Amino acid sequence: MKTVLNVIWLVLSGFWMAIGYVVAGVICCVFIITIPFGLASFRIANYALWPFGRTIEQRREAGVMSVIGNVIWIIVAGWWLAIGHIVTGLLQCVTIIGIPLGIANFKMIPVSLVPLGSEIVPTD
Repeated sequence: MKTVLNVIWLVLSGFWMAIGYVVAGVICCVFIITIPFGLASFRIANYALWPFGRTIEQRREAGVMSVIGNVIWIIVAGWWLAIGHIVTGLLQCVTIIGIPLGIANFKMIPVSLVPLGSEIVPTD
C-alpha cells in the first residue's frame, strides 16, 4: 500500500514539492554561509518525493545553532514552503483518494518550517 500511495503522491504533488525544495536548496547553496540550509532542503526534497513509509524525528543532540538556524529558515524560506504544503494538502483533501495525500502534506509542515535538527527515518 505504501508503494501505491507513494506513486500517486509522486504524480500529484511530490514532484512539484520536491522541485520547490530543490530550488530553495540551490538558492541557499549559492551563498556559502547558507550551505547547511541547502543541504537540509535537499534532504527534505528527497522526503517530499517518497514520504510514505518514512517519518520525521527530532535529533536530541541538535544544539543552539540549529535553533538559530531554524529561526532564520522560517523567516527566509520555511513559511513559503509551509504555505505550499497547506494549499496542496487542502486541495488534495477535496477527494476521497486524496485524503491520505493531504494528510501527508500536513505531516510535512513541521519539517518545512524547522528542518535543522530533524532526521528522516523509516517507519519500519
